[in-house]
Amino acid sequence: MPSPTTRTRADACPGVVSPHAAADGALARVRLPGGTVTAAALRAVAALARDAGDGAVHLTSRGNLQLRGLDPVDPRPVERLTAAGLLPSTTHERVRNVLASPLSGIDGGLADVRGLATALDRGLCARPTLSALPGRFLFALDDGRGDVAAERPDLCWRARGSDEGELVVAGAATGLSCPPAEAPVLLLDAAAAFLALRAAHSADPAARAWRAAELPGAATGIPARLSGRRTTPAPGPGARSAGDTGGRSARSRRAEGGNVLVGVSDGGALGVAPLLGQLSAAQLDVLAGEAPGLLVTPWRTLVLPTPAAGAADRLAGAGLVVDPGHPALRVSACAGSPGCAKSLADVRAHALDLIGRGGPRTGAGPDMLHVVGCARRCGAPHAAHRDAVATGPGTYVIDGHTITTEELR
Repeated sequence: MPSPTTRTRADACPGVVSPHAAADGALARVRLPGGTVTAAALRAVAALARDAGDGAVHLTSRGNLQLRGLDPVDPRPVERLTAAGLLPSTTHERVRNVLASPLSGIDGGLADVRGLATALDRGLCARPTLSALPGRFLFALDDGRGDVAAERPDLCWRARGSDEGELVVAGAATGLSCPPAEAPVLLLDAAAAFLALRAAHSADPAARAWRAAELPGAATGIPARLSGRRTTPAPGPGARSAGDTGGRSARSRRAEGGNVLVGVSDGGALGVAPLLGQLSAAQLDVLAGEAPGLLVTPWRTLVLPTPAAGAADRLAGAGLVVDPGHPALRVSACAGSPGCAKSLADVRAHALDLIGRGGPRTGAGPDMLHVVGCARRCGAPHAAHRDAVATGPGTYVIDGHTITTEELR
């Protein structure tokens, strides 16, 4: 049972209208519900990064995009992203946090959740009261393979089969179920119930929970407020679990144990990864030329559902990773210095050097290494990993031992 959470500061998750003041300028986060983005919109982001930012775009752990080095009073981010269809609501922009299984309808899964994130986003923006959701509140639509359900969403619709799925609150099954087409409304009603339960729990805004897992009784209190909803018994011993592959091919199982989604799936989709989740404006332009639309995943990769012939070779030539065995897929990093004032080291430079040396060690324990500039460990993946925590410009602590940057493994 979670304990009450007391906040000493306001929820300040960055958006485009309300960017975050970082050491290298303003940081704006562009929400992509379900990770979907058209080629035209991607070109607009590339142009904005080139004209108003530091020339790069970062992928986030929630399948969104981030721009850095912006002028906080420059009107171009709001104007251009609105024109590109990426900022449909200035009142709800920070709460449009929606994950969806990226390969749904392409390769495996129990149900097809394509289009549901868009429907949820439209419904979210149409409900004025839901603008009060915390910026860290996360929705997910899982097609039954368990990929986005593992990303610790506050509210998740998780498929049990092709025609039914269950509401999951902070990882706990509720027994409330509905067909896929009704999932967006169920999740939105559950979000409204979260706000009502939170308000009933504490009238003091400083003590209000940001996440469902922080709110006492959320797993039972939220479904209890959804009167009239259909309930179903838990699956029997012979039923598939949410983590079942749902008939996925061997090549598609790379989505497990890290969910990197890099390479070609049996459904024909192409997954690619930028080094450390960072794309140059030029790389974005190349990507936009290889497919009419793309999906940004919460594992800092991109999926091209219908890539052009020869796309993999051209993207590899542009510096993107298309090989699922590449060492870059076993290294992640926070922003580090000079972008973050709290960082004690230029962790991205050190992480890139590690990749160039073949990546972290393999063997006993997790192969994934997360390189960070301080003890906050920002950007840590949810998959099993080791942390390398900077203690100075050229030293880290990893597995309890102090090492130099050259010893990073």
